[in-house]
Amino acid sequence: MGISCGLIGLPNSGKSTIFNALTGLCAGAHPYPFCTIEPNVGASHVPDERLKVLASIVNPEKVTYTSIEFFDVAGLIKDAHKGEGLGNKFLSHIRTVDAIGHVVRCFERGDITHVYGTVNPKRDIEIVETELIISDLEIIEERLKKLERMLKLSGEKQKKEIDLLLKVKSILESYSFIDTSSFNTEERSLLKSFSLLSAKPFFYIGNIGEELIGRTPIDEIEEHAKKRHTTVVYVCGKLEEELSCIPYEEKRSFMEMYGLEELAVEKIVKTAYKILDLITFYTIVGKEVRAWTIKRGTTCVEAAGKIHSDMEKGFIKAEVISYDDFVKAGSEKEARERGLVHLEGKDYIVKDGDILHIRFSV
Repeated sequence: MGISCGLIGLPNSGKSTIFNALTGLCAGAHPYPFCTIEPNVGASHVPDERLKVLASIVNPEKVTYTSIEFFDVAGLIKDAHKGEGLGNKFLSHIRTVDAIGHVVRCFERGDITHVYGTVNPKRDIEIVETELIISDLEIIEERLKKLERMLKLSGEKQKKEIDLLLKVKSILESYSFIDTSSFNTEERSLLKSFSLLSAKPFFYIGNIGEELIGRTPIDEIEEHAKKRHTTVVYVCGKLEEELSCIPYEEKRSFMEMYGLEELAVEKIVKTAYKILDLITFYTIVGKEVRAWTIKRGTTCVEAAGKIHSDMEKGFIKAEVISYDDFVKAGSEKEARERGLVHLEGKDYIVKDGDILHIRFSV
């Protein structure tokens, strides 16, 4: 599995419709609140034009894309932490995801009621984010209570943790999300263990009607995204769900008709990669061409471990060729003859598009 993304939002915001568009599954998506009770889980290939090009050159028996897993959970409403609606206990299902996509309703449809009567993106965003923050506060406060009881018998480590938790508590109480870059390495590691939703990379998905496709961005969402230092992806969930069920050639014709340059899955994957600071490297081994997802700044030996733990343990060297050089050469043999393949050690930082062949011994 590559990366994972949780979808949150108010009931009837279109989460399940967008989930279906992204995964090609048929999760329940009906015009009434709380259609989703148990989380829907599905995965999609990460669109990758470079992998297609490599496959056309190598002509392998197997082409393996990296993937993104989506979690669609029940809608949140005001006072969910008090048990309103379905409550917020299901949030535990997305505490382990890599990123969060907040679906915001921007479409007007009389046959799909809004849980608060009117479409108001700013209000809706604030309701959902308040519930996330309160949910995280409950985790922090519960942990603080346990640590404070242990403080008389504990050492410096617990004291440091208490100080960190108090700092986080203060940030959450000011209705702010957690900016992990403001913490040191040790603190970030500890923060990660709490799986706080407000500390995860996130973005907004503006679910628009067909009449808004290609129109000016929605100011209310853009302003809030700027405040949160993140971005907005606009998709027409209903149209995208319909497009996910038709053949590729026909799909492209409809995209041209509606002026769509990219599908929702392409937009959302690009956004997730950007906010998570991810890159892709490739392997061509035997009869398989494969894509792999790693964090930017990953070393060659760490990338080897992504492929197999034995490769990391017994790492010797890596043969590296850039995607552009491979395509220009037209084959691995020609790339070698032109001197485009270079040997790198374990500290080499893998670049986006690198093709790796790991030399190892166990």
